[in-house]
Amino acid sequence: MNNQEIVAKLWNLCNVLRDDGITYQQYVTELTYILFLKMCKETGTESAIPEKYRWDALISKTGIDLKKFYKELLDHLGENCTGRVREIYAGAQTNIDEPKNLEKIITTINQFDWYSAKEEGLGNLYEGLLEKNATEKKSGAGQYFTPRVLINVMTRLIAPQAGERCNDPACGTFGFMIAADRFVKDHTDELFDLSVDQQEFQRTQAFSGCELVHDTHRLALMNAMLHDIGGPIYLGDTLSNFGKQMKGYDVVLTNPPFGTKKGGERATRDDFTFPTSNKQLNFLQHIYRSLKTTGTARAAVVLPDNVLFADGDGERIRRDLMGKCNLHTILRLPTGIFYAQGVKTNVLFFTRGTSDKGNTKEVWIYDLRSDMPSFGKTNPLKESHFDEFVECYKGGDLSARTETYSEDNPNGRWRRFSYEDILARDKTSLDITWMKSSTGTEDYTLSELLEQIKVKSANIASAVAALEELIGEVDE
Repeated sequence: MNNQEIVAKLWNLCNVLRDDGITYQQYVTELTYILFLKMCKETGTESAIPEKYRWDALISKTGIDLKKFYKELLDHLGENCTGRVREIYAGAQTNIDEPKNLEKIITTINQFDWYSAKEEGLGNLYEGLLEKNATEKKSGAGQYFTPRVLINVMTRLIAPQAGERCNDPACGTFGFMIAADRFVKDHTDELFDLSVDQQEFQRTQAFSGCELVHDTHRLALMNAMLHDIGGPIYLGDTLSNFGKQMKGYDVVLTNPPFGTKKGGERATRDDFTFPTSNKQLNFLQHIYRSLKTTGTARAAVVLPDNVLFADGDGERIRRDLMGKCNLHTILRLPTGIFYAQGVKTNVLFFTRGTSDKGNTKEVWIYDLRSDMPSFGKTNPLKESHFDEFVECYKGGDLSARTETYSEDNPNGRWRRFSYEDILARDKTSLDITWMKSSTGTEDYTLSELLEQIKVKSANIASAVAALEELIGEVDE
């Protein structure tokens, strides 16, 4: 039985729990509690779990005794153990009321062919389960799940190296850091290229993250453990003063949550130069401030369109970003790749400079949105869709781009804009489009139309006010 088949069977077990009123998200969290014990047994890593609460003890119980023992197990592991075990089970509670349902889940998991699963990788199995949860609309998990294809492309272009400190300040289930770890391993021969100390650094310090939601944090811990990553994964709010400790990174890969803080209040970080209620703008500030000033520290960040054109603090943050960093590339993503319908996003690629001014000379924009189909469950995004962009990216080498760049094609997807060009634009907007749709229509969501109206209304109001002031001066 391969991983895909196991994931399908695990997912079908959710139907057993419908009568208990269990949500998809609760089910995945519940599975995490149980799978952790089984996978520790399969990998011979049960030493951190008291013998009384290991897998063999769990499967020996039935009925009411099983339900009571399971609750006792969750409490003990969350309160009396240490390290990853305590982190995973902290505050754990079961939502399964019917003992027979709990017994069926445990029995089914025990009957799987775990030898084949271990050959494919238990971490890959668990990631498959998380992806299944994200693609299920009813679960609501897609809000924090970044498509694997996009994660892989961003990671490949940023190219993390052994010895570098990598971070995701809004790590969700830890997908970016899993991909970064895999990239480093694929490009490094640990036996010959890394010393014992360097290997330990890779396992315990190289990859870190922070997650605000407790249950999602639990999934991230499990995902990291199954990929043999022991770096810190904080449970906390990056946009609070807690996040000030997260700095000095060589690489940041992330997809911060969209929206504004509840109630419209500003971030509680007292070190932000431009505090705003816009989460994405605050995360952007945090990210470029968290990079080392070595001239090589770099980031790739998924951000919605409003970050490119928001005025006020938005404009000031964009100017600050282009001063402190070389914002060399923007990838305009197609619609439908996130499970929240209608969200339009971009990937910003930038490198922190050694100084705080004058680092951006030109910005290259690749439009993968115009004249593209809307992607989704029935039309999935593939890595091949990024092939031309990857070729244009040239490993981030701007001189190599210049040698092959041509402006002969006015409707091409790849364009270069000088820093002066951008400064001359209204509100220093990076929301730049030039391709003409073959259908002659623009695909705006209602929220985007509202934002466009607000921007235009503000401009009109400013013009009217200026005219009134001028008329008043003439009258005088």
